[in-house]
Amino acid sequence: EVQLVESGGGLVQPGGFLRLSCAASGFTFSRSGMMWVRQAPGKGLEWVSTINSDGSSTYYADSVKGRFTISRDNAKNTLYLQLNSLKTEDTAMYYCAKDQSTRGQGTQVTVSS
Repeated sequence: EVQLVESGGGLVQPGGFLRLSCAASGFTFSRSGMMWVRQAPGKGLEWVSTINSDGSSTYYADSVKGRFTISRDNAKNTLYLQLNSLKTEDTAMYYCAKDQSTRGQGTQVTVSS
């Protein structure tokens, strides 16, 4: 059974930072591209970032480019998302996903002063 468990969310002031983690199990993590998506209150799901299986290629939505960094540790079956220079509009539930139909339960990020 595929399991994706996110952690690291919280309440942070604008300009602050957080590091999200996603522990993966139930599939061959090192062979899977992974992504982060988010859903703000009252809005649809938004793609944030993608990383390929060995971490050599990364892609970002324009809204987070230059502020967020996706990475992975295949030895630990863990995906990360470093969030810097956070803005109030980054407030959302953040999910790691294996594909469009497989994601975790999410971790809440709230950016507020």
